[in-house]
Amino acid sequence: MSRDAVVVPGATLGAEWVDDVLLAGPDDEVCFRLPDPIDRLNLRRLVLGRQTELAQSGFRPGGAVALRLPPSMAFVTHLLAIWRGGGQAILLDHRLTDYEVRRAIERLVPQVVVSPERPVQSGLRTFVEVDTDLASYSGHPAGTSHAVVQLSSGSTGPSKVIGRTADDLVTEVLRYTQIDGVPQRGERLILLPSMVHVLGLVGGLLYGLHAGVELQPPARLTGDAIVQAIGAATTPATVLGVPFHIGLLASVQDPPWLPQFKRMTTGGELVQAAVSRAFEEKYGVPLGNMYGMTEVGVIGTDLYGAHRPAIRPAPGISVRVVDGELQVARAESPYLGLSDPTRWSDGWLHTRDAGVVDSQTGLVSIKGRLDSQVSVGGLKVDLTEVEAALSSLRGVEAAVVAFDGAITAYVQLNQPRSLVDLEAELAQQLATYKRPRSVHLLNQLPRTTTGKLVRDVSTLRKAVS
Repeated sequence: MSRDAVVVPGATLGAEWVDDVLLAGPDDEVCFRLPDPIDRLNLRRLVLGRQTELAQSGFRPGGAVALRLPPSMAFVTHLLAIWRGGGQAILLDHRLTDYEVRRAIERLVPQVVVSPERPVQSGLRTFVEVDTDLASYSGHPAGTSHAVVQLSSGSTGPSKVIGRTADDLVTEVLRYTQIDGVPQRGERLILLPSMVHVLGLVGGLLYGLHAGVELQPPARLTGDAIVQAIGAATTPATVLGVPFHIGLLASVQDPPWLPQFKRMTTGGELVQAAVSRAFEEKYGVPLGNMYGMTEVGVIGTDLYGAHRPAIRPAPGISVRVVDGELQVARAESPYLGLSDPTRWSDGWLHTRDAGVVDSQTGLVSIKGRLDSQVSVGGLKVDLTEVEAALSSLRGVEAAVVAFDGAITAYVQLNQPRSLVDLEAELAQQLATYKRPRSVHLLNQLPRTTTGKLVRDVSTLRKAVS
């Protein structure tokens, strides 16, 4: 990173950090394969072209641009162009409703809004070709010096608005280089998560560009297409995704031998031990685990699956447990607006996850959401335990257990099962006071745009009705 690059109020780092950290490298080095290769020279030319378009639409250094684009080269090149121009990128998932987008734009006041020129019919495509429409919105500079503004996944309630500086992003990219087991230069990353969210953005796009790792989204978001992407070249391949994507690969019948398949790394929710065992037996590669948050990025990893379900804090990350809650050191609040002391205070980010740190090894075990501990008739029940027991039953694709005055379960099946049979099997695993008072069978459990199961009670109620 250039030592001349600085952060000043109302502006972010300009061209130096993008050129030095993300775009540097041999001209002919392939960055993307879509399936046609895009090398660094072509990527730089595309980014420069986007900078010109943005400037013509009213974007100025220190301003903000809202991106409402699906995963695409248009998204990548606009994002890098905004940063090269000293601006703030507001990332809006293209699957948000017009109402949600309008509320975000009215609050964050970008100078330019970039959207698809016409509706995107992506289907199961993981990467699309899209023409863009650039609309001037305001002449105001960005309200903060953050390089990127993101919305949290919203799996447990309303999304939070989170900002991260360029220095913060660069620090995390360099942190990835120190993690044992990440892809190396000349290898491939089969990229499944959205680049609008932190795992796909930093763990996929930014790290891949910095480290010289070829980014290769599969043609479609299916198990067969992911397998085809792995086998499309002989260079080592790592699959990056979330637990939802494990199911896609698990659905492949008799996958071919893939000697280039190095590992799969998942972020997001905890993966049940039975799921990880079944995956590793099927493909013969490790299922690595990564834990992080939009607010801070990667917090801990276990890329070899050696400590499951525990993780080791990522290099440079300090954690502690206070009253059963895992907290992560962070000098400043990542939230835009007034700081909520229940989420950040005195240099510590409150994850709202229950956790334990082993005093001997330093390994961290995540025990689920802090609010998963409830009292039933004076007896403590961990809803995570109930959820794990339900998820282990034959035919259960996914389950969410919430407390709505009583323990309530929401279950998605992948094969016909009667509710009576499920409850009878569950009775063999759990004491009476731990069992759900009611179980709802749903064709599809609500998920966030990142594929996480939604745990907000009001949303789950609506899904039932």
